[in-house]
Amino acid sequence: MAENTDVLVIGGGYAGVMAANRMTRRDDVTVTLVNPRPTFVHRVRLHQLVGGTHEAVVDFRDVLAEGVRRIVDTVTRIDAAGRSVTLADGGTVRYDHLVYAVGSGSADPQVPGAAEFAYPIATLEDVQRLLPVLGSTPATAPVTVVGAGPTGIETAAELAEAGRAVTLVCGGELGPYLHPRGRRSVAARLAKLGVTVLDGPDTRVTAVSRDAVRLSGGREVPSRVTVWTAGFGVPDLAGRSGLSTDALGRLRTDETLTSVDDERIVAAGDSVAPSDRPLRMSCQAAMPLGARAADTVLSRIAGEQPAPLNQSFAAQCISLGRRDGIFQFANRSDVAVWLTIDGRPGAKLKEAVCQGIIKHMSDEAGKPGSYGLHRLPGGGKRRRLLRAERGGAPVTAERVA
Repeated sequence: MAENTDVLVIGGGYAGVMAANRMTRRDDVTVTLVNPRPTFVHRVRLHQLVGGTHEAVVDFRDVLAEGVRRIVDTVTRIDAAGRSVTLADGGTVRYDHLVYAVGSGSADPQVPGAAEFAYPIATLEDVQRLLPVLGSTPATAPVTVVGAGPTGIETAAELAEAGRAVTLVCGGELGPYLHPRGRRSVAARLAKLGVTVLDGPDTRVTAVSRDAVRLSGGREVPSRVTVWTAGFGVPDLAGRSGLSTDALGRLRTDETLTSVDDERIVAAGDSVAPSDRPLRMSCQAAMPLGARAADTVLSRIAGEQPAPLNQSFAAQCISLGRRDGIFQFANRSDVAVWLTIDGRPGAKLKEAVCQGIIKHMSDEAGKPGSYGLHRLPGGGKRRRLLRAERGGAPVTAERVA
């Protein structure tokens, strides 16, 4: 009788669910997923939860394979030597292989007053804390959104479309990822919605108070509710467990997503730093990374050499309320190009992407191994940079233990 292999997945986001589903393709593998929430959070819709147009949660039964065992709890420590994890309730779970997919949340704001008076929206719990505050605030009261990446832009548009008086403080450039053509399109739509956009070098936030936001140029912006979308951070679980991390706390791995400390541990999603060159934090990266992490584990179980990362990007899509959006095309190295689809077609494309994400996970749950976007051609520039850094050596990191 074949020996059973226990695989533990920490984190039930896009990467963790994709990895867990994919590993059920082997009958001799038992997959357990530990996640602190009983439902799947469709994170790319959290701005809609803020605006009241979507619940942003999905039943795990709709995205997770039936054979995956679920534990609703939080991992507080990884014992790599003992191949086990400790849970918040005091229990332990042993594993043969571990997938580290703890995701990301809001970065700890260093700006005076931000932790006390600003509301992050990077997690479901963040948004749930914000909603009653918005609900008790008059619609005419000024709302300030800090941060002009996709989350900030989408949240500002959603609130403005709901009738709020919104100021978007960029702290620099509006939509820094976007091509100038796409940036002009986004700016025009925000203006049409009535959003006041403050961008440029004097718009860095220096202080937040109960009723205002102060900028580096000296301006004070009235704000009854301040929404904070500037930056992301990752849980410190890997560092607390003695594993090697980068400066932000992401688990350091080689190009097969294997920890530089322990080949029984692989990582995926926002919490991984392969070869100290982490990818853009996004769902677009998380699901392929989840599939790649699962393939690495399955290769090791089969006694085969895992394939290296081959990440390809295509675009960044941003909703601008429920009737407009932009689909910003990019090259495979994740650099925005001139081509965009905006307006109503852009909104439809963004909605199709949101629905497609759930379909990808559901399809993988029903037919593990069917997902293949992580195998698309791409990553050539990344491999060239890594080879140059290593003097022509193969793109795999040496392990430190």
